[in-house]
Amino acid sequence: MKRIGALVLCAALTMLCGCGSISEKPYVPTGNALYQEDAPEPNQSEVTKEQIIIPYYPDRSLNPFQCADYNNKTVLSLMYQGLFSLDPDYQAWPILCKSYQVSWDLKTYTFTLADATFSDGTAVTADDAAASLKAAKKSEVYKGRFEQVDKISVTDGGQLEIKLKVPCESLPMLLDVPIVKESEVDHATPLGTGPYVFQAGEQPVLQRRSGWWCNGSVPVTAERIRLMEAGTPSELRDAFEFSNLSLVTADPGSDTYADFHSDYELWESENGIFLYLGCNAESKVLSNADLRQELLQAIDRDAIITEFYRGFATATTLPASPHSPAYNASLANQYPYEPMRLIQAVEEYPDTATQEVFLLTNSDDSIRLRVANKIAQDLNSCGMKVKVTALPTKEYITALENGEFDLYLGQTRLSSNMDLSAFFAPKGSLSVGGLSDVATYALCLDALANNGNYYNLHQKILEKGLIIPILFRSYAIYTQRGSFRGLTPSRDNLFFYHLGISLEEALVTE
Repeated sequence: MKRIGALVLCAALTMLCGCGSISEKPYVPTGNALYQEDAPEPNQSEVTKEQIIIPYYPDRSLNPFQCADYNNKTVLSLMYQGLFSLDPDYQAWPILCKSYQVSWDLKTYTFTLADATFSDGTAVTADDAAASLKAAKKSEVYKGRFEQVDKISVTDGGQLEIKLKVPCESLPMLLDVPIVKESEVDHATPLGTGPYVFQAGEQPVLQRRSGWWCNGSVPVTAERIRLMEAGTPSELRDAFEFSNLSLVTADPGSDTYADFHSDYELWESENGIFLYLGCNAESKVLSNADLRQELLQAIDRDAIITEFYRGFATATTLPASPHSPAYNASLANQYPYEPMRLIQAVEEYPDTATQEVFLLTNSDDSIRLRVANKIAQDLNSCGMKVKVTALPTKEYITALENGEFDLYLGQTRLSSNMDLSAFFAPKGSLSVGGLSDVATYALCLDALANNGNYYNLHQKILEKGLIIPILFRSYAIYTQRGSFRGLTPSRDNLFFYHLGISLEEALVTE
């Protein structure tokens, strides 16, 4: 997460406008956008009458297990809480989990729940938590993070128990899943434990709960938050600039993104979307592991981020977010941008310069298509003969499954613990082009069991050159100046807060 101050904001606006109409000049925001270190943090007891308006889509789900829309997720972050909350640096903080224990083999976790209540005043139980996690495991939104979960149950002592198929040190990072009442997991807006409750009607609102069960310092202090029906990205931009909309979350990596020009405060929140090149080890040219490895340093990631993602992405040479504990900066620094290395490799293997390399991409994603063309340009300038093949989504997936590519530009949303098992597991969902590999999959499992093993896994992946990491995408969050204090947006949680209890303090070791 970054809060962008006045000087950086001007630079960001220059990039934004540069990607729009070439006749427009960048708007210079007025006022002081620099972060004030002495600004008071919000307090749970501080409830104000201020007018806050945020957008949502009433025709899109507000059930947390069905909601995939990032604007509606903003609403959900005020209505629900998970066992844990994830901060911008991918650190888990206990929320509904009072304490927890882990078996010696890291395959059984037992959670004792906090004395929390739903918005109707009823107590949260382990049955509610178990039902919520089971619903999440079946959902398209969350099921990916439950691949290694074997069983979710409630003990005779009323604790939540999760049994895993393999050892996993980082399970709490995956348990920021909203907890709802057991009887309401399928409801359109099930009751939650968060600071606000949804109230339907002609004018839907989020109403601040009186007697909220915890004292979390939520960066929103309004007694009522008005929910405004959202429209297109450009309509949201106009409502923000010419009306009294308080906040807009936008995706600069989307084809429909609309530039903002008014005075605002700007924030960035990583969304976990990972952009990478996949190599087909069985292709004529890329069967050469030495050549594949040199691709890693031949791509100008910073230029891609500036030109196509308006600066809202983070470059990476490792298949992990640079904000994640799985990321090792010293390893990443061993692979700087040095296209000359690929030029020399092509000269060393002269057949490479004559063999055509097909770069497959999805034609339904115009930004990704433009990025693919940029990458092809970079590689061609190094002596390779790269041609982009763009196919509609269904045909693109079929071509991947059939191995009909030399390179492909892929995009996936990695889990918070940066699990790469899907790339290398036998019949893994991302295992295409000969990626499936027993030894690398074993390293994936080692990394899940011990975070320190990510170094070995990433080193192996880079040496084999089968995945060429490019970047992790982010959302842009525009707020009216002074509307929110202490805002530290994290992945899937724009209004991140914690209760002051660390993961280590909640762990019971006896």
